[in-house]
Amino acid sequence: YYTTINGVIEKEDPTNEEFIVPEKLKELYKSGDFGRYSDSEGNLRVNFISNNDITGGNSGSPVINAWGEIVGTAFDGNWEAMSGDITFESQIQRTISVDIRYILFIIDKFAGASYLLEEMTIAQSRKNKEVKVVTENLE
Repeated sequence: YYTTINGVIEKEDPTNEEFIVPEKLKELYKSGDFGRYSDSEGNLRVNFISNNDITGGNSGSPVINAWGEIVGTAFDGNWEAMSGDITFESQIQRTISVDIRYILFIIDKFAGASYLLEEMTIAQSRKNKEVKVVTENLE
């Protein structure tokens, strides 16, 4: 349900413009310099899927967690989600999003624009991420 920077490197194809990996990103990958943006296992997550509803024009929309914090940015849906403009099919439709940690990593480590992060309030990771979901009367 998520991808990491390992997948970015594995899919590199210098003959395909969409799969060229910039040299600086490869250097950061080789050094493992992911800073505070890595997950608990030391991986840098890049994308994730969710069961959010998305339609054309939603690219760039924030993905919010139970505490109202931005955890990603939506950019695409799976092919089966194309019917979403007509009806939402919860069993098959998925939204693909960029993980906010990757966005912050790119701003900070890759682009060297940490001054932008100084203007933001960035929440620390929560130790207890358990959320009680009430499912009664939802059908």
